[in-house]
Amino acid sequence: MTPLAIAELILGAVVVWVMLNDLFNTVVVPRSTPGRWRPGGLMVRNLWRVWRGIGTRFGDVLKRERFLSRFAPLALVLILALWVAGLVFGYGLMLDALAYQLRPAPENLGTSMYFSALSLLTLGFGPIVAIGPAARALVLMEAATGLGTVALTISFLFSLFASFQKRETLIITLDASAGAPPSGVTLLETCKLFDIPGELERIFIDWRMWSAEVLESHLAYPILNFFRSSHDNESWVSALGAVLDAATLVITTLDEGPRGMAKLAHQVGGHLVEDLGHFLHLEPSGEPGVERFEFDAAIERLRAAGYAVRDGDAAWLRFAEKRSSYASVLNQLAHRWAIPPAQWIGDRSYLRHGERQPRRAPVVGAPAPRAER
Repeated sequence: MTPLAIAELILGAVVVWVMLNDLFNTVVVPRSTPGRWRPGGLMVRNLWRVWRGIGTRFGDVLKRERFLSRFAPLALVLILALWVAGLVFGYGLMLDALAYQLRPAPENLGTSMYFSALSLLTLGFGPIVAIGPAARALVLMEAATGLGTVALTISFLFSLFASFQKRETLIITLDASAGAPPSGVTLLETCKLFDIPGELERIFIDWRMWSAEVLESHLAYPILNFFRSSHDNESWVSALGAVLDAATLVITTLDEGPRGMAKLAHQVGGHLVEDLGHFLHLEPSGEPGVERFEFDAAIERLRAAGYAVRDGDAAWLRFAEKRSSYASVLNQLAHRWAIPPAQWIGDRSYLRHGERQPRRAPVVGAPAPRAER
């Protein structure tokens, strides 16, 4: 073999190993794996920066959400295309290095790539036949790789969409009690005004399990983080924030409510936020993310709804300390994925002018209203 053929063989083997390693860690390994330099992750992260930059320039909210929602499905298609193209390229280099074991011998690298694509896609026809033992073994290996890639990708898609649908079910049901965008204060108001205190405990129980499931699925398959909710003014990030805020208010501010389940929901939900922040290299700031006047306004709303509320100053200190464990990372997640802003979660620029976001209180006998577009 010539030095050029040896270089092609080595480079091709490296490319194939990189692609198979990326495929294995992305699809097969059921947990988060370090891999900031894997090709699929690099492509998704860099493409999202561009996609997000374009999407956030849309003035119309519906157009912006429609544009941003297309990113995750497109990224899945591009990841599959990247794996296939990388495998074709890597095996094509190795087959070109073994051209003397093929009949007729490929005229150029392009012909070797064509033969590689035929082998990977197992099309079963082509003008080139492997006659040497090394070339035959390589062609069989490439055909097996192609079949395995297709099978794993199909199972990967089923797992992703099953996890997405399971995640969205509770978010849709939360809409009726917490509003859209969701708010922890609105959730507490609705449960009190509708006289369904047991509903609040059930919500905390459901969202404790939801947090554990999302923690497992979104760390194992990070592409799920980019899938946006299919309904207006909803996001899994803001929904989680609303439930955590409601749990924090029950623990620190109210003299009634399911404190035990609120603590458990806060622990598991906080664990989800902490682990996602660690995975994405986000640093918590330790700030509560809420201004004192916002907290006071929330207290007045809860008191008007009929809750027994603790002393304002002491409650504020406890609330700020408890909320600081998740607030800054949750807001960074909201900014990273450009989610629709909600109360206390997402875009806080309106506070620069000392203003409050307009929000309508829930009406007794009707579900919590959606925000104005």
